[in-house]
Amino acid sequence: MNRLHVDIVGKGPDLVMLHGWAMHSGIWGSVREQLARHYRLHLVDLPGHGQSPAWESYSFEEIVASVAEILPAESIVCGWSLGGQVAIKLALSVPQQVSKLILVATTPCFVKRDNWRWGMDEPTLQLFMENLQRHYAQTLNRFFTLQVNGSRDMTNVLAQLRNQLSQYKQPDSHALRAGLQILLTNDLREKLADVSQPVWLLHGENDVITHVDAARWMHRHLPHAKFIGFPHCGHAPFLSYPDQFVANLYDL
Repeated sequence: MNRLHVDIVGKGPDLVMLHGWAMHSGIWGSVREQLARHYRLHLVDLPGHGQSPAWESYSFEEIVASVAEILPAESIVCGWSLGGQVAIKLALSVPQQVSKLILVATTPCFVKRDNWRWGMDEPTLQLFMENLQRHYAQTLNRFFTLQVNGSRDMTNVLAQLRNQLSQYKQPDSHALRAGLQILLTNDLREKLADVSQPVWLLHGENDVITHVDAARWMHRHLPHAKFIGFPHCGHAPFLSYPDQFVANLYDL
C-alpha cells in the first residue's frame, strides 16, 4: 500500500487533519497558519487526492488503515465530512493513537434510511455517481455549490473551495467513485457508543449535505461530546468562520 502524503507544520500537540470527498489537504489553508501556532499539524492527503498516489482499488477499511500507519501516538484527529467518518473509525480501531476527535460537518450516515431522516436522498448520490463518469467537471461543480448553500457569503466560500482545489491535480476518478460508494453504504450509528474519546462536533446550521440534526443526534449518542453550531453556515465552517473555528480548536 502506498504511503500517504502528509505536510507537517507547527509545534505543539499533534493535530491530524483529514479532508472530505473530492478535496485535499489544501482545503485547510484558511486556518493552517493560525492552528500551526498552537499545534503540530499533520495535513493528510487521502489516497488518490492531492499529492497522495492513486491506488488500484479503494475501500473504507484500507483508507482508515493507511491513515493509522502515519498517525502519531495520542493524536487529536480532525475530520471534515467523509474525513470525519475516517476519524471515527480511527478512534475505534486504534484508540491508543487517538486522544480526541473533532468532527466537522460529519454524519454517521450520509444517506436517508427508514430510521434515519437526516441524510441525503440515495437517488441523489446515485446520480452523482452516474454523472461523475459523464460530466466530471459539472458534477464536481454541483457538489461545491451544495457545500456553500446556506453560507452567509456563498460567493466568497465557493471561490475559496475552487481556488484551493486547483492547487493540485484533479482527484483520481476511481478514488472519487469509491468515496461516493462509501458515502452510500457507510453507517456508523451503532458504533458511536464505543467511542471513548472526547468529541467536539462543529457543524454549520444550514448544512444541506450533512444536516445539523445529524450532529445533534451524535451529541446525544456519543459518551463524551460537545456540540458547536455555526449560524448562517453551510458545509465548510472553517471557510465561513475561520477565526471562530480556530478559537474552538484552541479551547480543546
